[in-house]
Amino acid sequence: MKKFVSVVAMLALVAVSLVTFSTTASAAEITIVGTITKIEMSADKKVATTTLKDSKSSELVVIEVKDDLTIDKINDKRIVVGDEIRCKYNVVDGKNVARLFKKTAGC
Repeated sequence: MKKFVSVVAMLALVAVSLVTFSTTASAAEITIVGTITKIEMSADKKVATTTLKDSKSSELVVIEVKDDLTIDKINDKRIVVGDEIRCKYNVVDGKNVARLFKKTAGC
């Protein structure tokens, strides 16, 4: 009986890890290089909604920026409308959430 319970527990653990791995592996990171056309800050100044014009396709892409370092740069006007940005983002709950957001020339 102990062996049966151990085998069932091991199979459950393997199944959970496979499901977890496949979920994280399918969440592809998207990279874009484009020019900022619009920046909107939330009321609490913790989230910036930016619109980038993709340099390859000329599409407008709306991206949420939540990391403190980038928010500080936007508040200090080190990142402004017209800057060229390299951004890596994931789609989370239908929104594009930035993982990397920096000027192409550095900063």
